[in-house]
Amino acid sequence: MTAARLTLPSPAKLNLMLHILGRREDGYHELQTIFQFVDYGDEITFAVRDDGVICLHTEFDGVPHDSNLIVRAAKKLQEQSGCSQGIDIWIDKVLPMGGGIGGGSSNAATTLLGLNHLWQLGWDLDRLATLGLTLGADVPVFVRGHAAFAEGVGEKLTPVEPAEPWYLVLVPQVSVSTAEIFSDPLLTRNTPPIKVRPVPEGNSRNDCLPVVARRYPEVRNALDLLGKFTEAKLTGTGSCVFGGFPSKAEADKVSALLTETLTGFVAKGSNISMLHRKLQSLL
Repeated sequence: MTAARLTLPSPAKLNLMLHILGRREDGYHELQTIFQFVDYGDEITFAVRDDGVICLHTEFDGVPHDSNLIVRAAKKLQEQSGCSQGIDIWIDKVLPMGGGIGGGSSNAATTLLGLNHLWQLGWDLDRLATLGLTLGADVPVFVRGHAAFAEGVGEKLTPVEPAEPWYLVLVPQVSVSTAEIFSDPLLTRNTPPIKVRPVPEGNSRNDCLPVVARRYPEVRNALDLLGKFTEAKLTGTGSCVFGGFPSKAEADKVSALLTETLTGFVAKGSNISMLHRKLQSLL
């Protein structure tokens, strides 16, 4: 066994807006969205093995070992790079599944970047992002690590610099299926594309919100409660609801009121992923 070991953050993302433009022939949806990271997420620890075995030691209820995106990302990178080394992986999981804050995609990206570093592969971000796209549409933005205006299925990324407020993120205790929301007949799929650059202010609508709020009263309740203090938004197709505040103190104040009955967290918006800041510090 080698001694190479590394612990990296796996941050959450928020969709500051999400417009559904139409459905493609392959069943996926054309969309436009703005991704921004927050300084809150899982932590993943990697330890290099010399025997080629990839082992995730943390168990996930209902997710077989080899189906986990972390394991799939590690195996794909190992196969495509021809690396003979393996990896032991542990994760301290705080991001909810089905929350719309990118937990699984973020974990996959952290795995690709972490193993690229530990295995000393020398892959650039373009190559890692291309591999990441085969694992999920949201993986490339986590690989690249910069807030972005996204098009296509979310893979065509243009870096942007939105404001970086403090966010209160509420986490209703439901897991929302992306496939279920995108297949709902009431989902609006004809929003005109935004063609102006940079994206004009005020385009903060999430086309998935009416469908999710109708199907999940827990999400509707969180939107109503947070909406008393700030503009309450849904992120992605998931259950998490968020709102921005000018200071941590103000976000904490509202959090103290709402988290008596709801689960949530306060985090700083960040246009550079904390994963990339950590990796940069290792160079």
